[in-house]
Amino acid sequence: MKVATFNINGIKARIEALPAWLDESQPDVALLQEIKSIDENFPREMFEDRGYNVETFGQKSFNGVAILSKFPLEDVVRGLPGEPEDEQARWIEATVMADTPIRVCNLYLPNGNPVPGPKYDYKLRWMARLQTRAEELLASEEPFLMAGDYNIIPQDEDARRPEAWHEDAAALPESRAAYRRLLNLGFTEAFRARTLGPEHYSFWDYQAGAWNRDDGIRIDHFLLSPQCADLLLDCQIDKEVRGREKPSDHVPVWVELAA
Repeated sequence: MKVATFNINGIKARIEALPAWLDESQPDVALLQEIKSIDENFPREMFEDRGYNVETFGQKSFNGVAILSKFPLEDVVRGLPGEPEDEQARWIEATVMADTPIRVCNLYLPNGNPVPGPKYDYKLRWMARLQTRAEELLASEEPFLMAGDYNIIPQDEDARRPEAWHEDAAALPESRAAYRRLLNLGFTEAFRARTLGPEHYSFWDYQAGAWNRDDGIRIDHFLLSPQCADLLLDCQIDKEVRGREKPSDHVPVWVELAA
């Protein structure tokens, strides 16, 4: 089973590029972030015509996450537990009913800038809630993954110019520590389980010719539970998608699972 994560930075802006990538890459499951659309306006038919079941948790003009799956989806949950007043659409999870059922959690973690300030406080609270939910899911001992745009640069090697990010919410020590606490619960970071070393990125800013200079960062991640990690066959970044017409500033990352 091929599962991909892709921050599309607006479904309207990617209305041609996204279907083209789906037709080429053929993921069984696609986890989309920043759809920037309310549920009623999401173009479900375009994906249903390609054989996908569609579940969304949308928000007007901002955020928004979606799951596209060629397998049936069960037990859909919208919203990360722990802060009832939080109205930002950043989390959706469901069980993909493949031969081996896999719980997939699709997340768009808050950016957190500017630092310090309420947006960074929200990021850290959100990460604490994420850890609590992860602990609950780990207790079930069922295979699951948490994937999406984490807005975390785990290590300096995950940036072309790490010094440019040291004061950014994505790379502050407190952010990285929260991410490590999550990993240390027993997750496998799928890409680093398959590929080591620098110069592997999933995001290039639209500004200052970042793509042409390969001035990127790696902030889109797959975290696999121990039972899911046992199924891992491969994990890759579709870097070339960034060079196509009307691209997102992110590119897809995908895992292949023996499920």
